[in-house]
Amino acid sequence: MNFKSILISISILVCFGIYAQKPNAPKFGKGLLNLVGKDSTWTMKIGARFQTLAIAGWDAENGLSNPYSSMLIRRSRLKFDGWAFSPKLKYKLELGLSNRDKSGASYYTHDAPRQILDAVLKWNFSGKWVVWLGQTKLPGNRERVISSGDLQMVDRSLLNSRFTIDRDIGVQLRHKFNLTDTFLVKHIYAISQGEGRNITRGNQGGYQYTARVELFPFGDFTGKGDYKGSDLKFEPTPKLSLAFNYDLNNDASKTRSNQGSYMYIDGTTEGSGAAFYQTDITTFYIDAMYKHKGFSFMGEYAYRDAADPFAKNSDGSLTGDVVQVGNGLNLQTGYLLSKTIELSARYTNISFDQNITGKGAENMYTLGLSKYIVGHKLKVQTDVSYTDIGFKTNQLMYRFQVDIHF
Repeated sequence: MNFKSILISISILVCFGIYAQKPNAPKFGKGLLNLVGKDSTWTMKIGARFQTLAIAGWDAENGLSNPYSSMLIRRSRLKFDGWAFSPKLKYKLELGLSNRDKSGASYYTHDAPRQILDAVLKWNFSGKWVVWLGQTKLPGNRERVISSGDLQMVDRSLLNSRFTIDRDIGVQLRHKFNLTDTFLVKHIYAISQGEGRNITRGNQGGYQYTARVELFPFGDFTGKGDYKGSDLKFEPTPKLSLAFNYDLNNDASKTRSNQGSYMYIDGTTEGSGAAFYQTDITTFYIDAMYKHKGFSFMGEYAYRDAADPFAKNSDGSLTGDVVQVGNGLNLQTGYLLSKTIELSARYTNISFDQNITGKGAENMYTLGLSKYIVGHKLKVQTDVSYTDIGFKTNQLMYRFQVDIHF
């Protein structure tokens, strides 16, 4: 589906809504259009957003040398959500329009852009039990599950880019309950294909199994604030979420569980005749979110291991590919100087197993400043980062981004 066809589809949908349904244009940031069926058997909210990003960088040794710069539409999205037949059956469809959103076309996606981000049904079948079916984010590290439009800084940390399990297609079971009047527990279990999003040529190895438990000793956050950057709600009392994750990708064939590149063997490459190295890959996360009166703190630890990280051909010889085993730590904090201006800081450490990957440790230090014009729906963000990279030249990077949601 190209951009022109998407625009045509939206135009038809909007016209249909105007003539056949009851349209309701909400206030800014709450969607472009709200539709309700004549017989009230379905609803749909249509939204759109994009981020305009400018980047400049330099080698940080021997003065600021080898400068580079770029400007791009970092993300551009269309989002549709609502319920069908019953409010207990919700859905979400999100499409990516930018080049970065659609990148990754291959034989395994039928050489088609990876346009679909989310396409998931959410059925509240009993009490507080909800089952999700389709493609969406796995219950992995907190920073990844936070929407890219609700981030505290310009973009996610190095921990996320190196250790996330991102999106996949499968089924998730979610439930929550109270241990006491204030102590809330949420738990999520998922079984997915284990290959990442938009794979259309089947499952190369086994399946992926994910479990996540979240503890809220002081009760739930206001407005789902445990999955939003910054304390824009100015929580009047302390709120804390502690979470623990375990993920197993059985017979995984990629260097980063369901992410990274495929590990081919026996001289084969991408295509119908490809053969893969497969090994069990486990990923473990511990993360936390704390908020109180404009102050926020988020911490994450990730650890990845593999049964045998060295990819081998059928005869036992090494292919040169390895699973990216190791660990990462991300610590991030922010304080709202006013209701609209926030100062934030982040430290990230990436430590892959040097004996296996040959990579040195990375330490990234970031200082950010945000202006929230209409919360996360219209904001201007900027940050500067210094990265200490083992065995490579250290880097300095400056970013400026404008984010708008309709």
